[in-house]
Amino acid sequence: MTVRDLPSTLAARASGAATTVRVLGRAGVIRPYGPHTLFDIGRLVLRWGTGPAGGFATLAARDPHQVGVVDELGELTWGELQRRSNSLARALAERGVSEGDSVAVMCRNHRGFVDATIAIAKLGADILYLNTAFAGPQLVDVLEREAPSMVIHDEEFTGLLAGADLERRVLAWTDGDPDDAAGGETLERLVTAYDEGDLQPPARHARVVILTSGTTGAPKGAPRKEAGIDAAVSLLSRMPLRAGWRTHIAAPLFHTWGFAHLALAMLLGSTVVLRRTFDPVEALRTTQAERCQSMVVIPVMLQRILALDPEQLEGVDLSRVEVVASSGSALPATLAQEWMDRFGDNLYNIYGSTEVAYASIATPEDLRADPTSAGKPPYGTVVKILDDAGHELPRGETGRIFVGNGLLFEGYTHGGSKEVVEGLMSSGDVGWFDEAGRLHVAGRDDDMIVSGGENVFPQEVEDCLFAHEGVREVAAVGVTDEDYGQRLRAFVVRSGEVSEDDLREHVKTNLARFKVPREIVFVDELPRNATGKVLKRDLAQWDPGDEQADEQAHEQKDGEGPA
Repeated sequence: MTVRDLPSTLAARASGAATTVRVLGRAGVIRPYGPHTLFDIGRLVLRWGTGPAGGFATLAARDPHQVGVVDELGELTWGELQRRSNSLARALAERGVSEGDSVAVMCRNHRGFVDATIAIAKLGADILYLNTAFAGPQLVDVLEREAPSMVIHDEEFTGLLAGADLERRVLAWTDGDPDDAAGGETLERLVTAYDEGDLQPPARHARVVILTSGTTGAPKGAPRKEAGIDAAVSLLSRMPLRAGWRTHIAAPLFHTWGFAHLALAMLLGSTVVLRRTFDPVEALRTTQAERCQSMVVIPVMLQRILALDPEQLEGVDLSRVEVVASSGSALPATLAQEWMDRFGDNLYNIYGSTEVAYASIATPEDLRADPTSAGKPPYGTVVKILDDAGHELPRGETGRIFVGNGLLFEGYTHGGSKEVVEGLMSSGDVGWFDEAGRLHVAGRDDDMIVSGGENVFPQEVEDCLFAHEGVREVAAVGVTDEDYGQRLRAFVVRSGEVSEDDLREHVKTNLARFKVPREIVFVDELPRNATGKVLKRDLAQWDPGDEQADEQAHEQKDGEGPA
């Protein structure tokens, strides 16, 4: 930086500081504390950092008697969580977990997930979150590659872990009497058997390692260091969460989106309401009964709620809910409109990926103006559309999406990374900006098919089919075609009487003729992972003789085009 650059640099810093104060003030984070409390908070952050160890410790210092976590077992205050995690950290250390190790966590949404997260972080070990929907062989492969020193898991996953070479295990949740649990020591026993006094901080801060979804290949570990205050300010700049709210996190905590809201709770002091599994009726009941002001979901959860029978939705009162925060997979345009028409303009859709975290946020205003958009980048986030040569494209032109923010991951645990151009990381998707500055995501950059010389993005066809009243769910994939190179095959879960000809005509009416699927397969359900993403790899390998299909695929007979 030169002397000439100094005024603009200072002005930018002053503007950033002003934005931070404004956003945190609006969220209710900035409030008066006594000098002793302020000293304790500052000391804890200095010693423990801003990750789970330090963040939750500050909550115990600020509001030790406030309820922090609510699950099926009851309530825990921030002070209780602090003491429980101290005990558990000592127990894990005695069992060989040390600074720099990795500990795997395979838990559903409950207090054990939070206990384990804080305790592992207090030891300076990395936290590897395992997807609860992993199959046995996939799970074993991940564990062999990542080589954690211990796994903390729910009892229900004991069988899946049987093939893994792991001697040290702790059961975080047991389905029956903890004294009769098989497969390892229980977390609840450990938190009562060790000293709950404060520990000395490690020299190394823990990293959080979240696995990619594995929808198109093997899951990869994506580590991320502690998020600073700027990351929270960025999200809060376009999503009006407030301090002290009660938040039902229905999205899986092991996923980037669920964990992001657990991390936000460290700043906002939110009471986190958890349920081990998602059920649409129970999710509504819990949100209402627990007086939640926000709800954290993935799009398929919204679909399942809206698919409930009218009598199941009767009497549901979500008038207290001001923010329904959705992320994790594509949000069909008609789904956003249907949700807001039913429950009010409280839906916020966040676009991002495991590697780049967040990129843009669509507010209710954005979704009303253009429900196909992914909204606009929040504060402190740069999003650019680049061509194959790395040059920025003008608005309206489709290219690869590159993102810069304070939460880009560090590269996969076993080598490799996403492409980076001038500090911006590829999200792995393609899209464009419209004239209003809203981002539109066309789909994965490796999903595009070239059919008869025409570029086709499956997501556009999926959105079109989903808008048909006879379609409940849909996914489209490209398959090899001898004449056209590739063709589009659509898999549809019906919500009413509809034929393949009806759906082809619907696409032909709304999109170019070459985008009409040549095959439509009706199925009972789409294969999804635990975060709601459709496993397109499985669909691409579909066999026409597969018994899972309700009907055989029907080839397009009227020659509408190459797709």
